[in-house]
Amino acid sequence: MTILSIEPFVPSGSNFEGSKQFFQALGFHLNWDAGDYVGFERDGCKFILQKYDKVEFAENFMLSVRITNADEFWRDVTDRQLPETFGIRISKPIDQPYGREVNVIDLAGVCWHFVE
Repeated sequence: MTILSIEPFVPSGSNFEGSKQFFQALGFHLNWDAGDYVGFERDGCKFILQKYDKVEFAENFMLSVRITNADEFWRDVTDRQLPETFGIRISKPIDQPYGREVNVIDLAGVCWHFVE
């Protein structure tokens, strides 16, 4: 038996459609749509966006996503004005002991650690 992947269920917050649009703007492809659940994928990385709105849960949920270049990621997101368009928050790239990191707080309040 081999474990092939882990696909977390990520809460959408109160704006499910806006969250779907945000992740597509980040370059994730919508693989499937089952109504209250949608499957996203980019470069082999997958997650399931769930129509779920529990602020306490979302604000304590974090994901780490490995990327090739944190500065390039930050420039792409800010140049395309995704924070203004979707109301997300993004940190400037910062060096951490585990790599160079950009934090994104999505529409639900989930913290995504994009780490080089």
